Amino acid sequence: MTEGVSIMKDSQPKTIYLKDYQVPDYLVDATDLHFELEPKATLVKSRLNIRRNPQAGAGLPPLVLDGVELELLSVSLDGVLLSTSDYQVLPEGLSIPVEKPEFLLEIRNRINPEENTSLEGLYLSNGMYCTQCEAEGFRKITFYPDRPDVMSKFTTTIVAPMDHPVLLSNGNEVERGRYEDGRQFVTWEDPFAKPAYLFALVGGDLEHVEDSFTTASGRKVKLQIFTEAKNIGKCDHAMRSLKNAMRWDEETYGKEYDLDIFMIVAVDHFNMGAMENKGLNIFNSACVLASPETATDSAFQRIESIVGHEYFHNWSGNRVTCRDWFQLSLKEGFTVFRDAEFSADLNSRAVKRIEDVSLLRTTQFAEDAGPMAHPIRPDSYIEISNFYTLTIYEKGAEVVRMIHTLLGAEGFRKGSDLYFQQHDGCAVTCEDFVKAMEDANKVELKQFRNWYSQAGTPILDVTDSFNETDGTYSLTIRQSCPSSPGQEEKLPFHLPIRIGLLGADGAELVLNEQGDTETVLQLTEDEQSFEFSGLAEKPLPSLLRGFSAPVKIRYNYSNEQLQFLMRKDKDTFNRWDASQRLALNALCELQVAFRKGEELQVQPSLISAFKEVLEDVDLDLALVAEILQLPSEQFIAEESSSIDAEAIIVAREFVKKVIAGELFDEFRKRYLELNTTKPYSPNALDIAQRRLKNTCLSYICITETEEALDIAQVQFESASNMTDSAAALAVIINHAPEDRAGGLIEQFYERWKTDTQVVELWLGQQSCSPKRGTLENIRALMDHPAFEMKNPNKVRSVIGGFANRNFKQFHKSDGSGFEFVADQVLALDKLNPQISARLVIPITRWKKYSGSLGEKMKVALQRVADSGDLSKDLFEVVSKSLI
Repeated sequence: MTEGVSIMKDSQPKTIYLKDYQVPDYLVDATDLHFELEPKATLVKSRLNIRRNPQAGAGLPPLVLDGVELELLSVSLDGVLLSTSDYQVLPEGLSIPVEKPEFLLEIRNRINPEENTSLEGLYLSNGMYCTQCEAEGFRKITFYPDRPDVMSKFTTTIVAPMDHPVLLSNGNEVERGRYEDGRQFVTWEDPFAKPAYLFALVGGDLEHVEDSFTTASGRKVKLQIFTEAKNIGKCDHAMRSLKNAMRWDEETYGKEYDLDIFMIVAVDHFNMGAMENKGLNIFNSACVLASPETATDSAFQRIESIVGHEYFHNWSGNRVTCRDWFQLSLKEGFTVFRDAEFSADLNSRAVKRIEDVSLLRTTQFAEDAGPMAHPIRPDSYIEISNFYTLTIYEKGAEVVRMIHTLLGAEGFRKGSDLYFQQHDGCAVTCEDFVKAMEDANKVELKQFRNWYSQAGTPILDVTDSFNETDGTYSLTIRQSCPSSPGQEEKLPFHLPIRIGLLGADGAELVLNEQGDTETVLQLTEDEQSFEFSGLAEKPLPSLLRGFSAPVKIRYNYSNEQLQFLMRKDKDTFNRWDASQRLALNALCELQVAFRKGEELQVQPSLISAFKEVLEDVDLDLALVAEILQLPSEQFIAEESSSIDAEAIIVAREFVKKVIAGELFDEFRKRYLELNTTKPYSPNALDIAQRRLKNTCLSYICITETEEALDIAQVQFESASNMTDSAAALAVIINHAPEDRAGGLIEQFYERWKTDTQVVELWLGQQSCSPKRGTLENIRALMDHPAFEMKNPNKVRSVIGGFANRNFKQFHKSDGSGFEFVADQVLALDKLNPQISARLVIPITRWKKYSGSLGEKMKVALQRVADSGDLSKDLFEVVSKSLI
């Protein structure tokens, strides 16, 4: 018996390298867990059937288990209680000498869920016990080989007082009962072997909605969504989304669900969006709860996407998981691609692609160019939580999409079928995925693997020429990739470049003897030329259609040519992209004029292009809404070689005001046409209509006239759904005077103050506002009763909203925004290191800023570094950013 031995984290961060991977010394065939839930002292008993890994070599090395922030009570080996001299307590675990290749290990330890503010392992959220074990949270529950390549069959018994009537874990319920002391117990058994990161436990006073799904083979699966009683009416959309996802995966990938029950639990305190634990998905409440009165269209779409994503993980992540955390994109990139296709099939494919690429080009490209740049399969890390990034997820999905483009839909399905067939029940690597694609299609993707090992965003410089004599058109493409940390030189990537050629009348020109008007060029060299013959005129190229590769493309389009593409290109993505490029050209010219002190002017061609799109009644409403959005400040900054924040802000605000003023009547007319009172539905057509209507409203209110603000207030007061209500409130916050805005802001809060998700929206709208989101008001929001520093959603809404989405106030010339973020990062690091490490990102790119702003950002970052005693999460990001 070793009462009271505490295991705390090692304070010295160590770098983990992919090249050092070794198979586990021991495997765990069966894991039997017993929990006695108490807020401050939960007792955990584990029984592990362990054997020597035959792939690990000869001998019997010590068994090393991971464990942090645990109170060790006892260790027994084959029924014999060990003394403290029989094992070694490590800074982050245990080392136990082993004398035979198979044995039973039993451990008892205590944990404190109530004090677990990191939200990793077992913790409390509004009195509910819940877990988050990916990536390395299970070691905060008990001692275990906490790595994804140790897969075990879990049996879990949960004991709790009767005031926590719902007790859930992975798999199927096999036993339930009550003890004489009044406590209840439930036992769950998962028939599928899984790594510890997929373990889940929930205990609380919850209600649920229930439905069922009949699989293609005729098996009936029970579906349940659990939440607090007050939210029980907000589960219907998530349930529909789940059933749609199950059907889509059967139809698209031929994959059925494999357990008798699928459960989702909504949790208010959660570091991420959701977690795909086998059979028991745990969701951030914001990503699962919705009703027309309380959730916007974007929330409905986000919920559909995330429910699909977590369900799809059942095969791409659970049945086939990753060997080690360097392979994280194996499951995440593949599954993001799957959920993107799911959402595209159910909604507007064009708009979904635009939304995904906007995120990629604004945020992931910045990540690729920043101090934390890494390949989709990193070479090293200090804290794996720092690598749950857009590079791993979104760029990883783009890499999978390129394979799909290269092989075609049928070839990709053959490859995925072979991948699942060969590796079901295994922990594998990115190499295994690519190899399955090769083998199924009898192709070679050797050079394509550079995408897995090289960081950075490739740049394509495109030139062209036309021989009038023989009608030959030539495209020359040169690829390059900027250096990134640890990678000065890059090998050429294998790139699929989808293109079309347009004639003077906008017609698609025939590109080959097969009569194709669109083709995919395969770029594999530093520079390649592609020729098209038999053309009667020099065409205008439509390049990188559908954004067929995650690259930056440079071709010297004139503004007239961009307007032509906006009108004529059949590729909807490129029509939108042409509008963004046209606007970006104007914004760049205005930045130069501002720096020179010259008068600012907007070219009439930009206004006429916007007017033409706005009045085109035949154009898809969703596409119109997207085209009318100016490039964001963040995208303009990413496109800049050196960021001049003030010039970006001045130029963008000027263009918005000019467009709003010149086209006020047109915006008002279109708004009134779209402002119907039909019942709410989150279908694609109605979402597009509301999106365009509220885009028009935002332009109308930029004028800040009484007429404009009256229109907004009428919508705010009469709205029958949260999409219209929130859109009206947003423009009121941004454009109404304080005596008008203040009362409406308070009115909104008083109406919705008991709804957690709506309050998070309310906080975020104010923190993101360039007008109202001043540092003084941000601090006032943090003092508001609705704010909670221990709740990641509230932190993301207020502090994250200010740092990531309030470009104007965050970049105040005095640097106060940077110092504020540094203060909050340090405070959060003591509570929740994952959140602090993400929150510091906006001040890590100081090198790209011009003038004194970059230096002020660096000073704030250096202060964080010099504070001492940083978590591994924060230390890694800050130290790499100051190199």
